[in-house]
Amino acid sequence: MAIEEKERIPRNFITDIIDADLKEGRTDHVATRFPPEPNGYLHIGHAKSICLNFGLARDYHGTCNLRFDDTNPVKEDMEYIKSIERDVRWLGFEWQGPIRHSSDYFDRLYGYALELIDQGLAYVDELSPDEIREYRGTLKEPGRNSPYRDRSVAENRDLFEKMRAGGFAEGKACLRAKIDMASPFICMRDPVIYRVRFAEHALTGNKWCIYPMYDFTHCISDAIEGITHSICTLEFQDNRRLYDWVLEHISIKARPHQYEMSRLNLEYSLTSKRKLNLLVEKGIVDGWDDPRLTTISGLRRRGYTPASIREFCRRIGVTKQENTVEMSALESCVREDLNANAPRAMAVLHPLKVVIDNFGQEGVKESEFCVPNHPDHPELGSRVITISKEIYIDEADFREDANKQYKRLKLGSEVRLRHSYIIKAVSCEKDAQGKVVLVHAEAVPNSAGTNVENHKPKGVIHFVNAADCARVQVNLFSYLFTEPNPGAAEDFLAVVNPESKQVIADAVVEKSLAQAQPGQSFQFEREGYFCVDSKNFEPGKPQFNLTVALRETKKTQAN
Repeated sequence: MAIEEKERIPRNFITDIIDADLKEGRTDHVATRFPPEPNGYLHIGHAKSICLNFGLARDYHGTCNLRFDDTNPVKEDMEYIKSIERDVRWLGFEWQGPIRHSSDYFDRLYGYALELIDQGLAYVDELSPDEIREYRGTLKEPGRNSPYRDRSVAENRDLFEKMRAGGFAEGKACLRAKIDMASPFICMRDPVIYRVRFAEHALTGNKWCIYPMYDFTHCISDAIEGITHSICTLEFQDNRRLYDWVLEHISIKARPHQYEMSRLNLEYSLTSKRKLNLLVEKGIVDGWDDPRLTTISGLRRRGYTPASIREFCRRIGVTKQENTVEMSALESCVREDLNANAPRAMAVLHPLKVVIDNFGQEGVKESEFCVPNHPDHPELGSRVITISKEIYIDEADFREDANKQYKRLKLGSEVRLRHSYIIKAVSCEKDAQGKVVLVHAEAVPNSAGTNVENHKPKGVIHFVNAADCARVQVNLFSYLFTEPNPGAAEDFLAVVNPESKQVIADAVVEKSLAQAQPGQSFQFEREGYFCVDSKNFEPGKPQFNLTVALRETKKTQAN
């Protein structure tokens, strides 16, 4: 994969560790992995992990596996698996070899569980889940031993075989590691490593009715795959003790190491799959790919580019310091990318008709103009815009009367139409409610694209030709939540912004935009960056989603 030098992972504590490991000979290569659970769509936090794990493999000429942590068949779905594969590739990365699954190792995991039983280091417990929690103790009080903890090896083997054969109902038995119920680390207080689940697995079908827990599965999967640097987030820091304990007490030889970094916390967004799923189930958002969500598919549908997300992840860096990143940091990355690469076009979101009364007279006859698609990139080509007697401008660009600071069209003053004539408003018509519905104007002869003596327009406004424009739907978005940290709210649904989506059904755009294709991005001049919606696409009738404004603005709850 060709990645520019500027996209290399910046120096951080993990690259320092890798450099030391390579220098001291603890490893001669770098092998990482990205291990998502297929129980939802990926979000911006996963993007950070993807960019780091695949980026390290790229920078150190190593490997990165894509492995699905598919140990809970109740919550997992092939839809999620396919979406994850698509998102990783869309971000610009490719995994080495075939896709891996934790379920690929179920037979070996079962064998390693038997090894622990044979060493007297695992036992079948018949306490209920609630009783296990009660016996586990608290941060201030040690746990208590289960009454089933001292069963013999033979009895535990028989009972574990009974679990596998479906002899226990769900919640009636589990396999626990025998470690230390008085450990100051709760994760080491005889953690559950297998539980009963009567659910068909997407890949193994009904072969198993017992499934290993994440903490038991993950470290062994890393070892089987030869992972050298297993990177996770800080909430798994204490679990590193269990990660190492499992590997030390089974016969596998490989010894991967776990390293923890801070997770990505982004203002006005959620990264909890449970909460995201609730938004989807309640119909608050339009699926996992709703443009207001910071899921990767939602960002893609909104018009964010892979390069902008990679750059965002590069800028925020890799540390152990928990912090919250402002949404403006993400918006700045996509704004910079689109400013450099998105072709320009004109669109009027709130149309107001203007009649150029002297159109067709001498000096006001030219009706087509060839203009560049991008002012700084001639390689993006050019397009033809047209003008006729009737045009549309934005309602906000006209006032009957305004002070000298108003640089747009008002009665008796002149402005330039973008790429075209200088016009002067001479009168206007209103409806019964007093709203201006039509403006009459005159064009300055021979002023198309050039200055004319004694005419100094106050500003430049955009327009589209009423005779050949395309009418389209435009979707404007603001933050989905009214609070910067919705996850901390007592009820996160109570801080959903009811005004987070505004639909403009009758916007008008240049005629060429009627043929825009899903995913194409444009800068609507003086409006912002917009992307053709890929979900509600109809040929010849594209919908446009607002990606980001032209410049950073102060967001408020009223947005």
